[in-house]
Amino acid sequence: MPRMVGRAKRIPAPVGLQSMALAPRHLSLLAYLLFDGPMSINELAARLEVAPTTVSLLVSELSQKGVLERREDETDRRRKIVSLADAHREAIDAWLGQGAGAWRKALEPLTAAQRRMFIDTLLAYERALGEERALGEE
Repeated sequence: MPRMVGRAKRIPAPVGLQSMALAPRHLSLLAYLLFDGPMSINELAARLEVAPTTVSLLVSELSQKGVLERREDETDRRRKIVSLADAHREAIDAWLGQGAGAWRKALEPLTAAQRRMFIDTLLAYERALGEERALGEE
């Protein structure tokens, strides 16, 4: 697991994004928007498991850099919908899509039951890490 994380962290950001000082906190947000499409601040906050104010700050930062775009929700003008800026979509896809392609290749030969077991194992690992952290904070 540490090798996989280390290798993923070493994938350089695309040339057009390198000067933007993107940090790991930005990557998950960009990945959700890339793979799941535009969504609201609250939807992003729920997926990232952080407060909406945190997501709002990240979105503001990335919007100022031209990486993200915000628009009013057609059905509720009070909500803002966040999406990747077209100018950077291709570079972000090439960058973050590498990981998605690797997962597809690794999981393809597995049966549906084997994939489910693998995902369940990763989720159990994540829960156990959360439990360890909670114990350490007591």
